[in-house]
Amino acid sequence: QVQLVESGGGLVQAGGSLRLSCAASGSIFTINDMGWYRRAPGKQRELVASIISGGSTNYADSVKGRFTISSDNAKNTVYLQMNSLKPEDTAVYYCNARIITTPPVNLVGMDYWGKGTLVTVSS
Repeated sequence: QVQLVESGGGLVQAGGSLRLSCAASGSIFTINDMGWYRRAPGKQRELVASIISGGSTNYADSVKGRFTISSDNAKNTVYLQMNSLKPEDTAVYYCNARIITTPPVNLVGMDYWGKGTLVTVSS
């Protein structure tokens, strides 16, 4: 019923930039919040950044000042601008969204995940 499709991953040199996009589609009534997580090799998945419908944002300490999350509510799309990339940013990045589907049965919604996009930062 709901799909999240990420794009924008790839290979970049340290110090470079990438922009990830994630578009949600399907039976969407409203999106409460969206975010980006990542899983690096041998590590657990971690929150990178999130944005709620009112526009407030939250970042992991490791990316503050380098990454910026934004959204286009009309397009049900969230972006992650990643600057000054470091080799330790190498990971599979996953889009997450808390979505209330149509017809709405509650105001809590459910978590949906994209399939992930690989970001590789070379030194």
